[in-house]
Amino acid sequence: MADESTPHPVLIPGPDSRPSRLAVAPSRRAMVGGLAVLGLAGPARAQTPPAAPEPKGLLAGPGKVRFKPEPAQETAIWCFDGKVTPPIVRVKLGQPVRLRLKNTTDKPLSLHWHGVRNVNAMDGVGGVTQAPVPPGGDFLYEFTPPDAGTFLIRPLVIGGSSEPSGRGLAGMLVVEEANPPAVDADLGLVLQDWRLEGDGTLMPFGQTSFAAASGRLGNLVTVNGGPVPQSIEARPGSRIRLRVANGCNARGTRLRFEGVKVYVAAVDGQPTDTFEPLRATLPFPPGTRYDLMIDLPDEEGAKASVIALIGSGLTLASVTTKGDKLSQKRPPIGPIGENKKLPAEVKLQNAMRRDVVITGGAFVPKETGDAKDKPAPEPVYTGDPNKVWAINGISGTTGQAPIFTVKRGQVVVLALRNDTAFPQALHLHGHCFRLLHPLDDGWEPYWLDTFQLLEGRTARIAFLADNPGRWLISATVLERFDTGLWTSFNVT
Repeated sequence: MADESTPHPVLIPGPDSRPSRLAVAPSRRAMVGGLAVLGLAGPARAQTPPAAPEPKGLLAGPGKVRFKPEPAQETAIWCFDGKVTPPIVRVKLGQPVRLRLKNTTDKPLSLHWHGVRNVNAMDGVGGVTQAPVPPGGDFLYEFTPPDAGTFLIRPLVIGGSSEPSGRGLAGMLVVEEANPPAVDADLGLVLQDWRLEGDGTLMPFGQTSFAAASGRLGNLVTVNGGPVPQSIEARPGSRIRLRVANGCNARGTRLRFEGVKVYVAAVDGQPTDTFEPLRATLPFPPGTRYDLMIDLPDEEGAKASVIALIGSGLTLASVTTKGDKLSQKRPPIGPIGENKKLPAEVKLQNAMRRDVVITGGAFVPKETGDAKDKPAPEPVYTGDPNKVWAINGISGTTGQAPIFTVKRGQVVVLALRNDTAFPQALHLHGHCFRLLHPLDDGWEPYWLDTFQLLEGRTARIAFLADNPGRWLISATVLERFDTGLWTSFNVT
């Protein structure tokens, strides 16, 4: 494949340009309605409904990219459709996603649509909601997302997620609002990191020491498959919608913004009252997404940066104003509109309440003597390498029973307790939740499907169990997921 390691500016199109759309099939309701109208005109010959268009293909297979200069070799990766750049799939709200995954890797594969309140059979958890797609096999993902928003495409197979993700498989699903806010550009940024050896090859997978501690933290960070910073040019005065998603195996960080005011318009795909990040930073564990609204300065040559707080700071994207100032005046940045498919409130009085306790992993030995000049001790793990983590005393495996069953329409409150030595990034499948205040006297003013729980802490989340099926509560650090850090519940 072509060498994509050289950064290129991303040129922002003019206001009249439109992103490409997926071909969509007419809904059954639309087809029936059309036939009924024909019936009013009198008898007609029987007609065969038009066949649904062929789904778009999504080929997962091997590729190569140069991450390190010669004499290091090119890195053997996995990618979609032969491109190191993660795909950004765009549909309008109400349109179906129809993608046929073809697996040409040498490992089983399935794709989780992270954050989509999906139908259960399309949630994409290999070994739970579907059989994993074997090498050489294919699977049709066909669903209509109920919500507009920004979602991740992540490999998720019981016991086998870290490798396809760590080899590069990731993507973004963008479901556009029926009436989206007026912007001059709508851009997606997918963060990934890679664990490379000195010769450019990927470090082998399956290390228990990674799984039992912080996960497979990479030593090279990319945005949209390319080197950082991602260079973006836009005309002065442009308004940009920036969709950022953390597709890393394990790396959580914080985002900081410099040179421009940033307003958060959606968290984990769900719209919120627009707000400025506290101290211009946002938490960014794996699986998290933000929709950001940015008004660029009016002068040419101004710069704005998105920085990950890794080390002394790593610039992920840099926006530079270039050209003539846009004459079009925009109203002040405001909310992008509420999602009326979510409940206006979550009534806690009659909620089903359950405890969810996370245990396992490595322990950090206590330091003895004068530790002032000593390096921090390494975490130690001596247990079963396949059952490193547990929830309510059980390590997640295919076929295990759900920890509870709830009737559809019931409110659920989960008390999540982290009894491990590490922060835990967790994801609720098929639903979104409110993070409750400690005394259940209120909640954070946005919906989430992913959040980070610090070590030794308890957090309570509340959600309306309105989506039937078997759903996971899972680690978004994929080495932990592969070694047991997940459980499930049933909605009937």
